[in-house]
Amino acid sequence: MAISDDLAQIAVQERTLAFDLFREHEAWNLGCRLRDTAAAANHPIVIEIRRFGQPLFFTALSGSTPDNVEWARRKANTVARFHRSSYGMGLELQQKNVTLLDRFGLTLADYAAHGGGFPLSVSGVGVIGSVTVSGLPQRQDHEFVVEMLCAELAKDYTALKLP
Repeated sequence: MAISDDLAQIAVQERTLAFDLFREHEAWNLGCRLRDTAAAANHPIVIEIRRFGQPLFFTALSGSTPDNVEWARRKANTVARFHRSSYGMGLELQQKNVTLLDRFGLTLADYAAHGGGFPLSVSGVGVIGSVTVSGLPQRQDHEFVVEMLCAELAKDYTALKLP
């Protein structure tokens, strides 16, 4: 699979997966969907949903560790900084053979360009927050978030999933 193919599809995902409105109620519904699906699949993940500057939902499922909490925080910081998915940022940096530190001076203690952080967008407004998971391999973290956003927004996941 080519990085450029994934980057093109991630751009489509980011443009397509937007809410009409995103308040505490929508965060709770999305968080519960993520949690219930992850628990049923025995995914040992942490789930975090935040509007920038305000946590709205958090849970740590069985098998997750404090390290997953840190990864989620760092991925969410990446989304907040670039208004892009953390996986998309990671692939772009990989393609250019640079790191967040090299390119932007961002420390790995606070930022992670690995899959699992995805921008929360509101139509006509733009990116207002992030939904982040940590605990699976990074591509799976990313795709799990995308699949759950598709379910929440009634979008066709088969048309939006990575190749």
